[in-house]
Amino acid sequence: MNKKIIVYMPALNEAKTIQKVLQSIPENIKGVQTITKLIVNDGSTDATEEEAKLAGATVISHGVNRGVGFAFQTAVNYALKEEADILVSIDADGQFDVNQISKMIQPIIDEEASFCIGNRFAEKRHEHMPKIKHWGNMQVNKIISFITKTKIKDASCGFRAYSKKSLINLNLHGKFTYTHETILDLINKGFKVEQIPVSVTYFEERKSRVANNVLSYGYKTLKIITKSLRDYKPFYFFGMISLIFFILALISGGFVLLHWILKERITPYKFIGISSLIVFLVSIIFLVLAFLADMLGRIRLNQEKMLLMLKQKKFNDD
Repeated sequence: MNKKIIVYMPALNEAKTIQKVLQSIPENIKGVQTITKLIVNDGSTDATEEEAKLAGATVISHGVNRGVGFAFQTAVNYALKEEADILVSIDADGQFDVNQISKMIQPIIDEEASFCIGNRFAEKRHEHMPKIKHWGNMQVNKIISFITKTKIKDASCGFRAYSKKSLINLNLHGKFTYTHETILDLINKGFKVEQIPVSVTYFEERKSRVANNVLSYGYKTLKIITKSLRDYKPFYFFGMISLIFFILALISGGFVLLHWILKERITPYKFIGISSLIVFLVSIIFLVLAFLADMLGRIRLNQEKMLLMLKQKKFNDD
């Protein structure tokens, strides 16, 4: 069956490269009948929009910079509205080889996977990627793998492909970046992922829109992951906090109890005894929160099912 695909690129001041990248996209891909080029112009102040249109792309412009996460949601809505079978996301700066698109979408065409993500680290760390950024990527991979119980090799890669079914089931909340949240959301809903080794060219002078500041990137990424852990594994999230406070209360309270048994008094550790009692009560509160959050998580799942039915009705999905 021939597929209709949309190749999407988020763009912020990419006028120098965007036309060349768009024109390099293959006109014919095996198993694909229609290829639409989509640019989400995310508040560019240069000639990005004009250059993209000259290359024959459809352009959706944000008046101001809203972030790649919001740009991706714009692309998802457009893909669903246009009834595309597959949405491919790739950078607009020529970092990735567009000839790899056929390899990226093949598992979806063959119905072997619902979405595919690129793996930039199939061989080794790229020389122009800073060591601290590479280390950060590896830590994020470990966290995402732990949450999803799936070995994720490159959670931050923006070169991806999504089936129509995965897109209509996708619900995102972060505007900063979508890469981690999409993996968490889709795998949590039972969608199969395929990880495709991809080649990438890093430009030494290139500054990432998302990771140009390591500390800021780390903070924002950790925030998204923490929220995802809270939403997808609420009992574990609050239960672990409860356990930490309980252990602290057990250690401090046990020390005071042992002193009382040996000395028949708690002085001079009265303050530690009172503190351990307070910490124990805090652990109980977080345990109660764990049960409540687990119940709310079930309600969220039911809400997402209703949202899915509304999306299916809106986008005429079977």
